[in-house]
Amino acid sequence: MTLRTEIEAGVALVTLDRPDRHNAVDLRTAGELEAVWRALRFDDTVRAAVITGAGGRAFCTGVDRSVDVPQPASPYSLDDPLLRIGPKANDLWKPVIAAVDGMACGGAFYLLGEAEFIIASTSSTFFDPHTTYGMVSAYETIAMAQRMPLGEIARLSLMGTAERLGAPRAYEIGLVSELTEPGAATEAALRCAAVLAAQPTEAVQGTVRALWAAKEAARSQALAQAPQLIALGNLPPERQAGLFAARRRDGAAAGDIRVR
Repeated sequence: MTLRTEIEAGVALVTLDRPDRHNAVDLRTAGELEAVWRALRFDDTVRAAVITGAGGRAFCTGVDRSVDVPQPASPYSLDDPLLRIGPKANDLWKPVIAAVDGMACGGAFYLLGEAEFIIASTSSTFFDPHTTYGMVSAYETIAMAQRMPLGEIARLSLMGTAERLGAPRAYEIGLVSELTEPGAATEAALRCAAVLAAQPTEAVQGTVRALWAAKEAARSQALAQAPQLIALGNLPPERQAGLFAARRRDGAAAGDIRVR
């Protein structure tokens, strides 16, 4: 298993368990995430959930680069293995808290974008590498544009790997609701989840639905544009791979990465 789920006192702790890959999501992990959210829909003993990553170095670094997903020729359709990894994509309306310790980048935004709120350790960083490797950041940027000021997500998504948003700044702009010491984000998230689990579940889930209804129309219209934006803007896979390989080979130059 690449995912661990522990349930105690009405709270499910879902842990991405691929620390050797910085908790990147491969096809197996994507399937396990989809399955766990759907299972929690029908588990009446679970009233709240926390999603986190193992190892302390990363919450999640997006899709595993080893994943090969053949694409249809049409620019109006796209097979994205991460589209179904979030709780809302699987019709789970129980509250979910994200606990971030370390890096959260790229495809991690599918999960962060569908959490009710985010708790992060002070050593955590957020970034989006898409443009650096010749890819359009569409689904990820749309999700995060509803969680943070437009100028902040524009800078994050356009700067690629050259800049990282530090947890203190993420807290200042409202992306993160609470800061903790390194290694303590999950514990803080579980404390909050325990409070949510103790509330009348009908009222809590109704409030979750109300919160999402406030932004769902704009989100749905934006997401409908994503497949063709990606198809038109992405470099061919071989050119993406070349950029990625060159980056891995050369490493980051001094001053190339800025944390703010």
